[in-house]
Amino acid sequence: MQIFTKDQSYGHGDSTYKAVGEYAGLVKLVDHFYDAMDSLPQAAKIRAMHRSDLTNSRIKLVHFLSGWMGGPQIYAEKFGGIDIPQAHAHLLIDESDRDAWLGCMKIALSELDYPQDFQDYLMAQLFRPAERIRQVSQENHPSAS
Repeated sequence: MQIFTKDQSYGHGDSTYKAVGEYAGLVKLVDHFYDAMDSLPQAAKIRAMHRSDLTNSRIKLVHFLSGWMGGPQIYAEKFGGIDIPQAHAHLLIDESDRDAWLGCMKIALSELDYPQDFQDYLMAQLFRPAERIRQVSQENHPSAS
């Protein structure tokens, strides 16, 4: 697995995908992410938004992140296109849910010992779709705001 150092840039071409360790690295990251979601009390609400068997969720997240990080577009090939905020619009997601999701990812990244600059970069990038999901959810559930 190739991990980039500080002199490498992320977000260009497949640099992020390579930095995460390509497909095998994504599988590890997603496994650690969902393991954190399964075990952290602050993630109980977002865990309850998923089916009890996370197999399909794990596969879909690996496939989605592959393309999102500049790697192969395997999600689109297997499942078609996706609008991430709209795909989650039926769920009631608030700031604490967004932060719990991001917290699980932060733990997964740190457990896998990625360079800190990569962890910081990826968390900043993941905040954008996580926040947009929260916004769309709140727009679709105005009485919950």
